[in-house]
Amino acid sequence: MGELLRVEHLRAESGQRTDGYLKVAEMQDGSPARVPVSLVNGAEEGPTIYLQAISDGDELNGISVIRQVLKRLDPTVMNGRVIAVLIVNFHAFHAHQAFSPVDEKKMNRCFPGRKDGTSSERIAYRLFHNAVLQSDYCVDLHQGGRRPMIDEVRVRVDRRKRIHRACMEMAQVFGIGYILDQRGPEGQLARSAPDEGIPTIDPELGGCLGWDRESIQKGITGVENVLKYYGVIPGEPFIPKKQVVVDGFLTVLANRGGFIEFHAQHYDHLQKGDPVADITDPFGNVLETLRAPEESIFWSENLLPMVSSGEMVATLGKNIRYI
Repeated sequence: MGELLRVEHLRAESGQRTDGYLKVAEMQDGSPARVPVSLVNGAEEGPTIYLQAISDGDELNGISVIRQVLKRLDPTVMNGRVIAVLIVNFHAFHAHQAFSPVDEKKMNRCFPGRKDGTSSERIAYRLFHNAVLQSDYCVDLHQGGRRPMIDEVRVRVDRRKRIHRACMEMAQVFGIGYILDQRGPEGQLARSAPDEGIPTIDPELGGCLGWDRESIQKGITGVENVLKYYGVIPGEPFIPKKQVVVDGFLTVLANRGGFIEFHAQHYDHLQKGDPVADITDPFGNVLETLRAPEESIFWSENLLPMVSSGEMVATLGKNIRYI
């Protein structure tokens, strides 16, 4: 039998699931700001997996992933535990934006948080110290905000650190097929948790505001791959035999203002000199053709079909390798 799973006042006995809320802040009128948390405590001992979504308030695919995964979990046949925080950034979520309107901070730059810090730092502190530090593995679900992009997984740990290998293994296990292996900014959960010895990945499930069914399904498969691989639930994970890894991005900028007509699309493997997009005038006349500066993968694109001079048209993954 497993031990009691507890996050603050929320408790789940062995073989049980508990859903509830943590009060993490107060609104201007004193009403509580709460984040929804689900605890699933398996009947048998095993690793603890921490899942979170919406640390950026406009990145919504992750909550759909967690909801669907939770529906399919049966604690009576689980080996281990799942702690899931479905909406991390309460204030940004309700404002439909990435940054918290209370302190203008991006939550995924605030971990491990500060007990006496700003609103975002306090929420990050509560979750990190009361939930994340109980876990053996972390999955921090994101998407590309409002920018259309491929489905990918990010490893944000310095390659010189010993835990980098475990994070890369998790990224491969997630099995989405495309991995960014690049040290992340300070304050990301995918950097802070590994600093405490907890392997963590940062899946980016597509882009644009709202729920994208294809990206969500990839996220469900990815999370369940992790649960299967580490023995929490039965079954064999589906892991591609070959996956693409890049270690950074090239930014393709427009030199002319106009409308974008793409030659390339997401996931395309481009060679140096391949056309990425034309910039055209309102009548459709080509003003310039933008080309890949080196071998790369078409990763993301501008949300709108028009750009000003000097504006980003696309990003390309660089320094491709296969694992």
